Amino acid sequence: MTNRSVFAVLNTGKSMRIAVTSQNFRTITGHAGKSRRFIVYEADSDGRPKEVERLDLPMELSLHEYHGEDHPLFELALNGIVTQGAGNGFLQRMARHGIQVYTTSATDPLQAVSAILAGQPLPAAAPHTHDHGTDKGEHRHG
Repeated sequence: MTNRSVFAVLNTGKSMRIAVTSQNFRTITGHAGKSRRFIVYEADSDGRPKEVERLDLPMELSLHEYHGEDHPLFELALNGIVTQGAGNGFLQRMARHGIQVYTTSATDPLQAVSAILAGQPLPAAAPHTHDHGTDKGEHRHG
């Protein structure tokens, strides 16, 4: 979602909702597909983020494991997800649901969401590598 579309959402009077991957509910964490914990923010009428919900999903509901279209994240009317890393499959799946993924090296959830809502860039994320080994079902992430 571009800055222009962030402002377009806010100007329609609709809520801007952004989830942040946070396995410890304190910092932004990586590998969005494996994440089971999310902090959900909604922009108030002045465009400031307010925490409105926390998701603490069981392992079988990580997006890496669960492939149904009725995932709890998709029921939250999200506009975006902030994470420190995401693979192509995650990016494509979110795009199908109209959810913009923001990858960043930032660690503070509130500051990252505030920056997005203010139209400011986030610090770039470290490169994501996703290696599926060929021996004995190896599956590595870098």
